[in-house]
Amino acid sequence: MKTDIEIAQSCRMKHIRDVAELAGVDEDYLEYYGKYKAKIDLKLLSDRAGAPDGKLVLVTAINPTPAGEGKTTTTVGLADGMRRLGKNTVVALREPSLGPVFGVKGGAAGGGYAQVVPMEDINLHFTGDFHAIGAANNLLAAMLDNHIQQGNELAVDVRRITWKRCVDMNDRQLRSIVCGLGGKANGMPREDGFDITVASEIMAVLCLADGLTDLKARLGRMVVGYTSTGAPVTAHDLKAEGAMAALLKDALKPNLVQTLEGTPAFIHGGPFANIAHGCNSVMATRVALKMGDYVITEAGFGADLGAEKFLDIKCRLAGLTPSAVVMVATVRALKHHGGCPKGALGTEDLAALERGLPNLLRHVENITAVYGLPCVVAINRFPTDTEAELRLVEDKCRSLGVNVALSEVWAKGGEGGMSLAREVVRLCETPGSFTCSYALDQPIERKLEQIVTRVYHGDGVDLTPAAKKQAAELTALGFGALPICMAKTQYSFSDDPSLLGAPEGFRVTVRSLKVSAGAGFIVALTGDIMTMPGLPKVPAAETVDVDENGRISGLF
Repeated sequence: MKTDIEIAQSCRMKHIRDVAELAGVDEDYLEYYGKYKAKIDLKLLSDRAGAPDGKLVLVTAINPTPAGEGKTTTTVGLADGMRRLGKNTVVALREPSLGPVFGVKGGAAGGGYAQVVPMEDINLHFTGDFHAIGAANNLLAAMLDNHIQQGNELAVDVRRITWKRCVDMNDRQLRSIVCGLGGKANGMPREDGFDITVASEIMAVLCLADGLTDLKARLGRMVVGYTSTGAPVTAHDLKAEGAMAALLKDALKPNLVQTLEGTPAFIHGGPFANIAHGCNSVMATRVALKMGDYVITEAGFGADLGAEKFLDIKCRLAGLTPSAVVMVATVRALKHHGGCPKGALGTEDLAALERGLPNLLRHVENITAVYGLPCVVAINRFPTDTEAELRLVEDKCRSLGVNVALSEVWAKGGEGGMSLAREVVRLCETPGSFTCSYALDQPIERKLEQIVTRVYHGDGVDLTPAAKKQAAELTALGFGALPICMAKTQYSFSDDPSLLGAPEGFRVTVRSLKVSAGAGFIVALTGDIMTMPGLPKVPAAETVDVDENGRISGLF
């Protein structure tokens, strides 16, 4: 059996000019990065301002497990399946981060015969967007420390600096550091730390910006620290937004690639879903909506994180209304949620499946009842799934008025996604009544309570004394009406990763609140969520190699 990377490398890719033509993008809007990648000139959006938008379809999933769910694979295969039905369909995805690529996850370009290519480029340097974000982030950090070194005219309290440097790698050694050592010429000694690039606020800003002017304004609003009197200090105060925008002007342009079957794919931006908002850029989504009658996009991790933020943050801020939602699950993952040991997931276990199904059903009910959107469950089929197990999933979903479609896109590509594609087309014609899970004009604590009780189905939220103080301060500073970006474990509805399935009777503790004024949301940190992951005992990087011909192996 071929590996994912072997399948990708055996694909005969179309020239990106031909992919653009299929997407309706004139060559005048293309900025080539070789034969198989291009950036899209943002002038396309102004030139096509009067053109109607396509229908937006979100692909999300149950809480992730070691058994795997296949959300990106389903997204790609669904788009290919819809193309096979004769529908003008494009894909809009996030870019992978080097941290997970070399850490636990490996590549993130789909799998099997449902991938985006060139997968090696997409998983590694791609078009340099993440490097530009890292450079802009660290330029701001350098300008802040230089301002303090040169007299600190803004009276920045060095104990209340909130802006960190970043690197796009899982490096736990950099979580907490002491910098500025070695004497007066080397800066002010202080405690500091690094974030992974995808956790940088600049990543979120780039992904939510509505053009270069908006990008620059958002960069200027970013808070880097506070004065001794508690006043926020911004990038604009440091006169840094112009230089950062100059570094990011090309990174703001969406990237165009293709699936294995030649479906156009806009891949752009990649904020972490359990730290940031976990969606591809607004600019890529807007371009895709102008070029496709159907746009298939995804949000990171389970629906309690990715879909909640996609709907409550991205759609609200960008004025987007999805037409349908696809909820991805596997029988194996549901049995894991039901307590089945990893080694026994290939054996029929209806009891474990019955115990794990509430995780899926809760996510589905959130989409239909809380957000008012049509939903279909996509079961990413494995050879070990039995007919009895598949029937049980179908029966339980039908009780909620939701259909189930088998997805076999990993093995069959678009052909294996046609059943799902037909249901998605049907759902896109089904009236919805999209609404968010909370109103922006509510107090910060009330918005947190709404997310925990309505989306997680917990009993409530508890703020630590520090978080209560931060909530009061942020409200006094005028940030109280911003949406909430929850930073919590992806493995559970709760803030405890060991509580699988659909736990009840729990409360979520918010230990810290931080404003991302440029992105336009308040980050609520729960549990032990960190903005700089570490590598596992055996990192995926150990299997990655390149031969004398430049052929890469081991990414999948």
